[in-house]
Amino acid sequence: MENRKIYILMVLASICWAGAFIAGKYTVPYIPVFTLTFLRFLFAVIPMYIVMRISNHSYRLKRDHLKTFIATGIIGMVGYHILFFSSLKYTTAINSSIIAAMNPIVTIVLAYLFLKQKLSRIQIFGVILSFVGVFLTITDADFEIIKNLTLNKGDLIMFSATVCWAIYGIISSRATQPKQNPEDNITPIALTFYSFVVCLIFLIPFVIYEKPHQILPDLTMEVWTAVLYMSIFPSVIGYFIQQLAIKEIGPGRTSVFVNLVPVFSVILAVLILNEILNPIKILTGGLIIFGVIISQRQRQA
Repeated sequence: MENRKIYILMVLASICWAGAFIAGKYTVPYIPVFTLTFLRFLFAVIPMYIVMRISNHSYRLKRDHLKTFIATGIIGMVGYHILFFSSLKYTTAINSSIIAAMNPIVTIVLAYLFLKQKLSRIQIFGVILSFVGVFLTITDADFEIIKNLTLNKGDLIMFSATVCWAIYGIISSRATQPKQNPEDNITPIALTFYSFVVCLIFLIPFVIYEKPHQILPDLTMEVWTAVLYMSIFPSVIGYFIQQLAIKEIGPGRTSVFVNLVPVFSVILAVLILNEILNPIKILTGGLIIFGVIISQRQRQA
């Protein structure tokens, strides 16, 4: 496939991922967070299985891999999404998407702290720049908020979600590294599918506690559409495009497109949710994205 077509597809994938912030913000007032997370993956797991079959996938589940799937399912799928949806009760889709853009930076920091991966000066600069951007985002660059530390708890919850996703990324990256015995390999699509399955199983008791049967029949078509959107477009279509792009243009160039997600999220939040975009948000978002780009370039080099 031509690189230009791949680039166009990755832009579309970025829009799919950006839309999850809008759909999430729209649905959280109507559906409890555990039920919402369960529904998202319930509607995603079958299409993901179909994608596996279409891809002529040959992975066979092994007992030795269960610990990995449990870790990625609970940390990446349950942990991230419960915190993500919870944050949207208290903060805007704009703020949540800007903070989520910190993911590559948080990953670099965690890899430095726990995996002893070295940081170059330019990476340290990128990390500092991005953290300044997040700090200004959650304080709205307001001196009174900074002085009194009256932070929006939704922003703090979203940062915690970003940490979960970074941990998930590190675990999944190490798990999918080629092994000496090819039969021990875990492919990215298998990791994602079984993480979905673990997530669904883990959530069952929490969903029962939330008694969804009392609210689901009264949900509007718009709410169900938003749930289905989150299930299909970010989780399946976006993922499928990303894996295709990694195969065609490599993980380095593919990862650059993730920086478009907060840009599209902000645009969609303003157009669909009528959220207010002020100069501070433009500045903080720019700081974070710039910090991510320069740190990623150094990693790829």
